Amino acid sequence: LNKAFIAKVIATIGMVTSVVFVGVGQINTYPIVGTGVTLSFNNTGVIANPVNPTDSFYGQNQGVLPVYHDNGDGTVSDLKTGLMWIQARNSKVTWDSAFILASQCTVGGYNDWRVPTIKELYSLINFNGRSAENSAQCHAYIDTNYFEWTTGDTTLGERVIDAQDWSANKYTGLTMVSDTTIFGVNFVDGRIKGYPCYAPGSGSTIKQKMYIRYVRGNTSYGVNNFVDNGDSTITDKSTGLVWAKNDNGSGVIWQDALAYAQIKNAADYCGYNDWRLPTAKELQSIVDYTRSKDFTNSAAINPIFNITSITDEGGNQNWPFFWTNTTHLEGGIPPGNHAVYICFGEALGWMELPPSSGNYMLLDVHGA
Repeated sequence: LNKAFIAKVIATIGMVTSVVFVGVGQINTYPIVGTGVTLSFNNTGVIANPVNPTDSFYGQNQGVLPVYHDNGDGTVSDLKTGLMWIQARNSKVTWDSAFILASQCTVGGYNDWRVPTIKELYSLINFNGRSAENSAQCHAYIDTNYFEWTTGDTTLGERVIDAQDWSANKYTGLTMVSDTTIFGVNFVDGRIKGYPCYAPGSGSTIKQKMYIRYVRGNTSYGVNNFVDNGDSTITDKSTGLVWAKNDNGSGVIWQDALAYAQIKNAADYCGYNDWRLPTAKELQSIVDYTRSKDFTNSAAINPIFNITSITDEGGNQNWPFFWTNTTHLEGGIPPGNHAVYICFGEALGWMELPPSSGNYMLLDVHGA
């Protein structure tokens, strides 16, 4: 089960699945924009919006929407975050070449384009998206009123979901035993994963190609500025969010993760009564992508936070997944029985190696 953090925005972190909660302080360098979700859900589908803290599934507010402006020159500005984006989808490139092409890019008359960090890229996610078996039935996880978008080219043997975007963030660990891995966002299925630099099965001889969308402006976006308030809360002065320093300590189902924040509010936890479960973008904002189990022998979070340690299915020390208050439309028929979690340990999977051998190994498949 996942754990939970709460924030004011209290956010605490908490595997499968823990709880963190969060609260609101003073915004300094950038806001975390909302996820776009306006409906509320229970475990199986859409429900009337819960209005009282004692209502089941209360606490799904998704924050303020981004405000996009089409600049008419091939660029789109997000007036909330201060980031400017290239509008066009363009072609797939290798991760190495993405940086070279960024330095050569002059779209809109600008020459300071860069490969986006994973936090910058994730700011574009809109969780009203949903993938499907064919492109015509897919709903994009990005606002197509402003941004070009596409799915994988099935005529070339690609899957519909093979339309991922590179970020600038390299995983400090390895996936699938030995793969050098880069984090990316998939605007077809709405997920962050670590993707190998080399095409799977190529023996590290063919570099993998994915899409890239360059960004410019607000170079402070995604840079945390944490302060320990000395009262079991942490303020990120960059976003103005106040987080619970500790997670809830045990795995809970999503409904109970939502309720956890209200239990803490009733108890005036740390002197506050406006704690809530964070949105997907809020919780992702405190991931520390310089840290990993392989590289720092820690969870991917600043050690200013206390995070519960777990024993994974392989019997090794690891760290949990944590619930957000954001729903996810993938997988359910009708959609509505999934929610977003953030992984601060390893995204493990039992993989058959070599294929068809009958021998399974528990591996870090997609990184933190």
